[in-house]
Order: sequence, then structure tokens, then C-alpha cells
Amino acid sequence: MASPLKKDRCAPVTAKGEPPDVRPVGGVDADEELATLTKALGHPARVQIMRLLVRREACICGDIVDELPLAQSTVSQHLKVLKEAGLIRGDIDGPRVCYCVEPRALRRLKALVGSL
Repeated sequence: MASPLKKDRCAPVTAKGEPPDVRPVGGVDADEELATLTKALGHPARVQIMRLLVRREACICGDIVDELPLAQSTVSQHLKVLKEAGLIRGDIDGPRVCYCVEPRALRRLKALVGSL
């Protein structure tokens, strides 16, 4: 069962008012960025976590564990990889961490993949 989330916490960052990403989608820096992002998505469990977070907008680690056939410690490791790559963020919600997709990073990933 999904945990109730406070409306003011764990909400994904919206793109409203954000300047468009004008970084180039080609060149060495963009290639390194693409490699970092795709490496973070290089495990099926991390792809599943991303899909889950996109669908739910935000949830705590326990909710993810309930959805995947993985131990809590394994899910936590996958969340750490995604967070270090900047694809997700984790906001402290009392004793728990609430995770959500970082929309700018997801848009950047789409642009970089689209430039191949």
C-alpha cells in the first residue's frame, strides 16, 4: 500500500518558470553526460524504479520495495546510483526519504538520446 505523502513535500520540481536548457547536445561534455546518465540506467531494476517514480510522481523507499522483487537494501543501493547521477532526488520527510524524478535531468537525458 502506498504511503500518504504531504502535498508540500516530495512533489516533483516543475518546469514552470525554468529557463530552457541551452547546453549543447553534442561534443565531449555532452557525451560524458550521456554516458553518466545511461550508466545509471544500465540496470533493469533502476529502469523499473524510474518508471515507478514517473507514474507515482513520488514515493518512499518502502513503497518501491513493495513494488519490486528486491530487498530494501538493494533498492536503496539502486536509489543511491540514480540520485548520484542526478536523475532523482530524495527529500527528507520525517524519518523517511521521499524520492521523485528530477524533471530537468529527465528532459536532458531525452535530448541527449535524441541527438544520437
